Amino acid sequence: MKLRKLFAAMLSLTLCMGVLAGCGDSSSSSQAGSGSDSASSGSTESGADTKEKDNSIKPFKDTTAWELVKDMKVGWNLGNTLDATNANDVTAETSWGNPVTTKLMFDAVKDAGFNVVRVPVSWGTHMDSDYKVDPAWMSRVREVVDYGIDNGMYVILNTHHEEWYFPTEEDKEQDKEQLKALWEQIAEEFKGYDEHLIFEGLNEPRLRGTPQEWNGGTDAAREIVNEYEQVFYDTVRASGGNNDKRCLMITPYAASSDNRVMQALKLPSDTDKNLIISVHAYLPYSFALDTKGTDQFDAASDGGVIDGLFNNLDTLFLSKEIPVIVGEFGSVNKNFNVEERVECVTYYLERAKQSGVPCIWWDNNAFFGDGENFGLLMRSSVTSDNFSNVWDPKEVVDAIMGVYNE
Repeated sequence: MKLRKLFAAMLSLTLCMGVLAGCGDSSSSSQAGSGSDSASSGSTESGADTKEKDNSIKPFKDTTAWELVKDMKVGWNLGNTLDATNANDVTAETSWGNPVTTKLMFDAVKDAGFNVVRVPVSWGTHMDSDYKVDPAWMSRVREVVDYGIDNGMYVILNTHHEEWYFPTEEDKEQDKEQLKALWEQIAEEFKGYDEHLIFEGLNEPRLRGTPQEWNGGTDAAREIVNEYEQVFYDTVRASGGNNDKRCLMITPYAASSDNRVMQALKLPSDTDKNLIISVHAYLPYSFALDTKGTDQFDAASDGGVIDGLFNNLDTLFLSKEIPVIVGEFGSVNKNFNVEERVECVTYYLERAKQSGVPCIWWDNNAFFGDGENFGLLMRSSVTSDNFSNVWDPKEVVDAIMGVYNE
């Protein structure tokens, strides 16, 4: 590995990073319901009973991504958990203060009405110098994926806080080598799974720490991200099992929903009907994501930016029967502005439903303070199959489901 990448890996293990939101690397100042006992233990024993690994090739529904996405309603992200990077062993799962993930948590998510779970995973801190993934980490990831698969849910598995991919000419060849090695291992591990498992090759690939990080990057960086996606695609499609037809999510630079950035995205195949576009869109930004922004939402003045997103998605992709998933969206808690958040999520999802675009709420299990508090499921409250008091604010969850239960 390059010195820069070694330094980045060491830094992620030694710095006290706090709780990071999936849309960026800014910290949240508070964490509620993090389950200090289970979090400090770092054990996965509180999860579901470990089952014997089944590597058989499961029957795979003959469908296209366009049809498969129609079966999705709305999703939930297991944020700041398997993507946490303050340890290089299985204790990483709790290293940002969240409790060990359990099957009951996934049961609660399904019971609420979500039928998609995105499982963000950081892999770089679990790879050796030959890019081999720690078998214990791979096993734990598989166990969590199975929580959703066993519930009949769609599960999206990705690569998340990967400090090592950095889209420049200097870095790209080694990045592609590592990306290929990583996806060879993930694809091999999960090649027998059916169509409910979806792979997402990259998460917000960008020029980290530069002035171009969040403003759309450069022409060169956007093109290199396309090269990364090609490596992901070629590696998975060549890996055997069900991976030759598995749905794959392809993302533009930084997963940006900016029209200019989305226009620069190139699909790795013009004929493969099992590709899905993945973007992130916390809109309107000042209300949904900016912790120093407004706590007010007004559909008359703020709805236009949401409408614009789905109009652009329709022009670029949906009109060509290329499906889209908004892999991250949501709004942070600002002074308990529940009514405003209900109004925003209702407007957002009604527009998404009209366009046929499933959206996945970013839930980092953070609820209070002045940070990026996207929490909905109070994970440490999920101790039995009584899920009546595990969502906060429940009004937001009810609003989400209200859109899809009409």
